[in-house]
Amino acid sequence: AMAEGPPRGRTPSPGPGGTPGPPSPRAAGAAAGSAGAPSPPASASKWVRLNVGGTYFVSTRQTLCREPKSFLCRLCCQEGPELGSDKDETGAYLIDRDPTYFGPILNYLRHGKLIINKELAEEGVLEEAEFYNIASLVRLVKERIRDNENRTSQGPVKHVYRVLQCQEEELTQMVSTMSDGWKFEQLISIGSSYNYGNEDQAEFLCVVSRELNNSTNGIVKEPSEKAKV
Repeated sequence: AMAEGPPRGRTPSPGPGGTPGPPSPRAAGAAAGSAGAPSPPASASKWVRLNVGGTYFVSTRQTLCREPKSFLCRLCCQEGPELGSDKDETGAYLIDRDPTYFGPILNYLRHGKLIINKELAEEGVLEEAEFYNIASLVRLVKERIRDNENRTSQGPVKHVYRVLQCQEEELTQMVSTMSDGWKFEQLISIGSSYNYGNEDQAEFLCVVSRELNNSTNGIVKEPSEKAKV
């Protein structure tokens, strides 16, 4: 008589030495599937590449979405068919704008400050700020342009200088109490020409200056007399 095999439904007996036998092909396949390649880290999706007029910029979605109503926020955080967000072969968003003026736009979204290099025109930054619909930046650039225009219309800044003579013990108090726009320029020692009691007191000449206030009718207003001895 032939020996009967193990009953169906039972676990196969351990192999020699008490070790379990080889796993079934189905079990091995399931184990291999669970140990596959790891999924990409979640932080990879927070970085965004922008192709602005042929120049690449890299930033985070958090930075680009700092202004919820801006074009960049809608492009990178609220993708939709109405924006027509085309991408190049590298996966970067294509934006047909001048990259020269995009640097101040991106830096403003990063730290909230308006920084424009001397070789850049404020009007160009204003044009880009309006295109990207960043209202707070538009206001800052307009204020910068207005201040520059007012400074140019007033002509070169003029100063008035005065020389104050004081003793050594009066020097600290005089410099610390200067106000009304007066600024310290230079200190000149003139020795101890005077004898006060038993000790000689060093004498100094203190040079101070202040900007002249130009009125709208062209009359120059003299500064106050607070810097006089």
